[in-house]
Amino acid sequence: MLSIENLHKRYDKRADAFAVRAVSLDVREGEFFTLLGPSGCGKTTTLRCVAGLEVPDSGTIRIAGQTVFDARGSLPVAKRDIAMVFQSYAIWPHMSVAENVRFPLDAMGITGAAATRRVERALEMVGLAAFRDRPAPMLSGGQQQRVALARAVVKEAKLLLLDEPLSNLDARLRDQMRVELRDLQRRIGTTAIYVTHDQEEAMALSDRVAVMRDGVVVELAPPRDLYLRPRTVFAARFVGQADVLPCTVAARDGALTWLDTPLGRIASAGAPPDGPLSLLIRPEHIAFDAGALNNLHGTITRVVFGGRIVEYLVAVAGAELRVQGTSATLRAEGEAVTLHLPPERCVMVQGEA
Repeated sequence: MLSIENLHKRYDKRADAFAVRAVSLDVREGEFFTLLGPSGCGKTTTLRCVAGLEVPDSGTIRIAGQTVFDARGSLPVAKRDIAMVFQSYAIWPHMSVAENVRFPLDAMGITGAAATRRVERALEMVGLAAFRDRPAPMLSGGQQQRVALARAVVKEAKLLLLDEPLSNLDARLRDQMRVELRDLQRRIGTTAIYVTHDQEEAMALSDRVAVMRDGVVVELAPPRDLYLRPRTVFAARFVGQADVLPCTVAARDGALTWLDTPLGRIASAGAPPDGPLSLLIRPEHIAFDAGALNNLHGTITRVVFGGRIVEYLVAVAGAELRVQGTSATLRAEGEAVTLHLPPERCVMVQGEA
């Protein structure tokens, strides 16, 4: 549905000032695809190039087989089969809810009963049918976001582009809208490209995630693979909490790789990647008990009670590890503990810690 090949975009003429650099990716029809990364990594610039709001310096962009940008030129925004939801909602304050949703159809020349049917269907999809005649400014933030979604859906475009659409909502409403957005995308079967810096959003919504840094896609994988088996130190740290430790390969023993680390010798399941190596350990994967391998003795130096989740800082062999447990069992500062690091959760990643 979307193909990007070797995309480059600069905002000034310095040779190294690339906002997007050599980005190539393919998005399948019906996929929910997320561009994830910190501010300034190039994710929004990539999305705006797909939308036609920015003109790349070079590369090729195709939407549903149609070339919308290449060396020969750029197709105008109005001629691209896309719909977009902005971070700011971009709701017309002088229009009612239904008039806001109808606006793209007016621009497309779709009027009368056909337009009314599409507006009603879009409002039903986002749960706003009862608000069709209400002035748009009299809606809550979450309701205005639904209007923006309905306005995008009503176009029935092949590609839905979403630029951090939930970032202005409070935490509880954001969680609710994640579920609603994913359900809506599945019901209408459209292909969605989503931009966010929030890794929890990316994990909850996406079929696949492209992690970006300094204008480059550094890793692309389904959420589960990206979280449990990342390939790079940057992705390991950006996607979820993690302790990343320097390590070197000490020995190979069948399916295990033994690593020398600041914690001592640790067994990791699998073969080491090429190049510089680090060890990833997620705090929720460490157990307060003994196992067959990777048992460490330490002392709890800090307890952070977060309600459902409790985080412990444990001093081990001159280093410190973060360990997470539930509030069903509480431990105290100063308590001596034994930690077990399952080898299958001790992940070797490329790069230096």
